[in-house]
Amino acid sequence: MNTIKNVPARVLSRRPGHSLEAEREQFDKTQAMSISKAINTQEAPVKEKHARRIILGTHHEKGAFTFWSYAIGLPLPSSSILSWKFCHVLHKVLRDGHPNVLQDCQRYRSNIRETGDLWGHLHDRYGQLVNIYTKLLLTKISFHLKHPDFPPGLEVTDEVLEKAAGTDVNNIFQLTVEMFDYMDCELKLTESVLRQLNTAMAVSQMSSVQCRLAPLIQVIQDCSHLYHYTVQLMFKLHACLPADTLQGHRDRFHEQFRSLKNFFKRASDMLYFKRLIQIPRLPESPPNFLRASALAEHVKPVVVIPEEAPEDEEPENLIEISTAPPVEQQNVSDIFEQTFGPPNGVRDDRDLQIENLKKEVDLLRAELEKIKLEAQRYITQLKAQINSLEAELEEQRKQKQKVERLQRAQLESSRTQGLYVEAEKKASATETRYAKLKEKHSELINTHAELLRKNADTAKQLTVTQQSQEEVARVKEQLAFQMEQVKRESEMKLEDQTLQMEQLKRELEAKKEELTQIQSSLSHSKQAGSELHSQVEALHAEKDSLRKSVSEKECELLSVKGLIQEKELLLNQEAERSAKEIRELQGKLMEKKNQEQSLQQKLLDDQFGMLQGTVKEAENIIQDAIAKLDDPLHIRCTSSPDYLISRAQAALESVNSLENGHAQYLTNMTDATGLVAALAQFAHLTADTIVNGSATSHMAPTDHADKLTETCRDCGHRSLEYLNELKDKQLLRQANPEDVRRTLQGILQLGQELRPKSLDIKQEELDVPSIKLAKYFLLVSNRILNSCTDLMKAIRLLVMTSTNLQKEIVESGRGAATTQEFYAKNSRWTEGLISASKAVGWGATQLVESADRVVLHTGKYEELIVCSHEIAASTAQLVAASKVKADKSSRNLGKLQECSRNVNEMAANVVASTKSGQEQIEDKDTMDFSGMSLIKLKKEEMETQVWHPLLRIGKQG
Repeated sequence: MNTIKNVPARVLSRRPGHSLEAEREQFDKTQAMSISKAINTQEAPVKEKHARRIILGTHHEKGAFTFWSYAIGLPLPSSSILSWKFCHVLHKVLRDGHPNVLQDCQRYRSNIRETGDLWGHLHDRYGQLVNIYTKLLLTKISFHLKHPDFPPGLEVTDEVLEKAAGTDVNNIFQLTVEMFDYMDCELKLTESVLRQLNTAMAVSQMSSVQCRLAPLIQVIQDCSHLYHYTVQLMFKLHACLPADTLQGHRDRFHEQFRSLKNFFKRASDMLYFKRLIQIPRLPESPPNFLRASALAEHVKPVVVIPEEAPEDEEPENLIEISTAPPVEQQNVSDIFEQTFGPPNGVRDDRDLQIENLKKEVDLLRAELEKIKLEAQRYITQLKAQINSLEAELEEQRKQKQKVERLQRAQLESSRTQGLYVEAEKKASATETRYAKLKEKHSELINTHAELLRKNADTAKQLTVTQQSQEEVARVKEQLAFQMEQVKRESEMKLEDQTLQMEQLKRELEAKKEELTQIQSSLSHSKQAGSELHSQVEALHAEKDSLRKSVSEKECELLSVKGLIQEKELLLNQEAERSAKEIRELQGKLMEKKNQEQSLQQKLLDDQFGMLQGTVKEAENIIQDAIAKLDDPLHIRCTSSPDYLISRAQAALESVNSLENGHAQYLTNMTDATGLVAALAQFAHLTADTIVNGSATSHMAPTDHADKLTETCRDCGHRSLEYLNELKDKQLLRQANPEDVRRTLQGILQLGQELRPKSLDIKQEELDVPSIKLAKYFLLVSNRILNSCTDLMKAIRLLVMTSTNLQKEIVESGRGAATTQEFYAKNSRWTEGLISASKAVGWGATQLVESADRVVLHTGKYEELIVCSHEIAASTAQLVAASKVKADKSSRNLGKLQECSRNVNEMAANVVASTKSGQEQIEDKDTMDFSGMSLIKLKKEEMETQVWHPLLRIGKQG
């Protein structure tokens, strides 16, 4: 139904007795009738005979020029059904038409896209389908233009598929993705059609339903080939790449497999498809690409189109038909098979197609030369007749002149009177003959124009066959060269003819003067009449020969001008076509340039936005550092001048890095990473310098402290001003961190001035009390850690004993039920037991962390005491929860209670050792007044004043 298989040999034969123009008119008429019948507004499927004639027409003219010339005039925006049937016919033409159809359709991509976009914006059921169908057709055209190894019918052998895929894994990967996109467009169209229809078997026989279902026959044929190719490509990819890399490909294939299988199943159940196409069945599960041997299990789905019954209506004469002997029919059939390819893609016959096309081109050229020779012969005959007519006309003029001369002679003699009457009779006869010859001349001119039109049509057919751009360019160059040569020759001939005409005119004037002299002498003397008459005849003969030569030159000039006009017409057509292609390419180039400029601008905006975000964050950091200068809580913080110097030096180095990053960003504003990194480092180091400068001022003398604080504040303000300049596009190029560097150098100089000049106390002497105090801290910490270790051992024993008791309770109480069922049955007891166990574990964890912090002098001794109390309470909760379900005489219960008492004792030891160590350390350590409130300070002062007299009295007693 959808593939042209057997074309009778008589279709390719030529009908004798008809001219090329009549055959072309008959072909155009048949194509116009088939297109109008196939693409109409009736909600019914396209008849196959009309589509077949259109397809045969593409093979007849080796392209889709005639189809598109009529399709462009269809009112597609006025009817969605008309657009739907146009897409259906175009799909069939792409699949089964001549290979050159693809190139012709590429020229009308914009028309297809505009039709789809128009109906996509309208809320029309057929309009939405048209929008999806046009996207499928555009995808199909793009795919086959990019991959010429795949014909639009998608029927190739496995060897051609291997050749198209190649050995590069990147090409295989890209080809697989493009086939997935191709399949998605096909499946989207099927889903949209089936979603609009009720797929019951009775409904599928309605013409409105069949109108929607008819294009799915081509979709089924495309999908069967695409499925087979994607399976083979997926196995090739899995042989080259790891499985994890292709997980997305497998997911996409599985989704398409489910959708395609569902579509084939639903289509098989419809009565409409059962009589038109045999739909293949897909396997129950998709192929396992992780197993290479699964490729041998794959079966290629084959779509079978049943043979159609012969139609009652015989197709109109698309191509001239005549009978031919059987041997000639067989030869023509072989040529047709070579042109369209053997069925099922058995072999690649592109070389034979090229040879046949070359032969046809040669035949057309020979026929064109024959027509040109015939036209030249007609032109020669016409020229001869025109020359004879002009000679007769000249003879008539001579006779008239003779009559006039005889009249001026006033009838001198009877002989001259007889000659005058005879000349007058000849003049009237000549005028009559001249009128007849003039009519015949007009007929010959019309015949000549008709031959020229035939010659133009033949040349047009020849140019259609020349599709290659290189051949067109070569023809253009040859035509341009010939045109220039013909122009030069015509100009030279024109100059020669003008010179000859001038010479002839001069000679004619001279002869006229001589003729007047002869006429005057004739009036004076009758004896000289005969002599004069002979001389006049000689002069007229010479004049006739000269005029004949002039007329020949004029005819040659006209023919040359006609040839020049014909060449100019061809050149203009080629120039218009080239200009159109150039305009399209320029439009695409401008679109690409605009897109590139927008992306460049977006990149610049993104980089500047990132820079602004970094500048804002830097401002927040520096503002926070400036705020700490006046923060009363920061007064307790101190720092050394040496550390301040190191921070100021690092900040100065960051200023240099910031200048370099700023210069790089001004050079290349598409990359702000260097400036952003330098800004982040500058903000942190500058803020650190300001904060440490403030902390250093707390230990400095008053003058130096005030000066250092003001310098730090000035440094912060200068940094903020510099950052504000970086945020503004207009001030970005003028931003200079020189003021910030100057203030940082001032901070560095003040820090060097605040360094101590000399040290009166040796470092070893200062370290002696610290070492003693550290040894005392180590002794206390070891005592606390030992008690904590004993407590953890007791907890471990408690947990193990509790686990054994829990197992005993479950085994004795579950009976025939499982452990999970026992816990589910006693859910509240289970929750209490779990809560107690978690509490014991959490307490042990907190105890370990608190002990670490106490040893590292980052924690408080009260934390250990609290954790010990928490462990004791959690242990009591665990024992209580276990006693609810345990047997009173259980040995594990007794062990658990003993372990609980041991845990409580160890917890008490931890509390005692912690309190003892805390008191001893507080006695040895110097009291820290910085963290005390005013009330606590007063309390300590009063206790000291009370204890001091008591100690003195005790010493005296």
